[in-house]
Amino acid sequence: IHALLHQNASFQKPMVIDADALNILASQQDWLHLLGPHCILTPHPKEFERLIQSSQKLNYDERLEKGIAFAQKHQVHLILKGAQTAVIQPNGEYHINTSGNPGMATGGSGDVLTGILLSLLAQRYSCSDAALLGVYIHGLSGDIALKHESEESLVASDLYRYLGEAFKTLK
Repeated sequence: IHALLHQNASFQKPMVIDADALNILASQQDWLHLLGPHCILTPHPKEFERLIQSSQKLNYDERLEKGIAFAQKHQVHLILKGAQTAVIQPNGEYHINTSGNPGMATGGSGDVLTGILLSLLAQRYSCSDAALLGVYIHGLSGDIALKHESEESLVASDLYRYLGEAFKTLK
């Protein structure tokens, strides 16, 4: 990951950093300077605590406050996943997502979000627009899935299945 970050620091191509890559960054704090506004980081609460080397569990307000500081310091787009997902821009501006539901707290849901983000970036959306739209569409897909499935039974493939319908609602 170091070589990739180092190379990409020169080229400034959009990059989504999730899952184990976040854990590697958390253990290699000296690599954080290689990040920048071309990077979207998508930590869940525990990954974020590791990333900022917090020794205690953070509540939502603390995560948001520290997330804003982290995004500004490292000039990254930060998606703090959770019940109220926050999308934080490099300048510290943030938005709280209104779509989604508790049934989305299931294995693989974050992978679907990463796929949506990468798809939007491949279509040349800016990192800012991809983060905002991606998080909203991800949650909207979960809301549409909830019309067909129970909250307790939602799985990641349900989110994927209703992505097309979610995108259609935006037209």
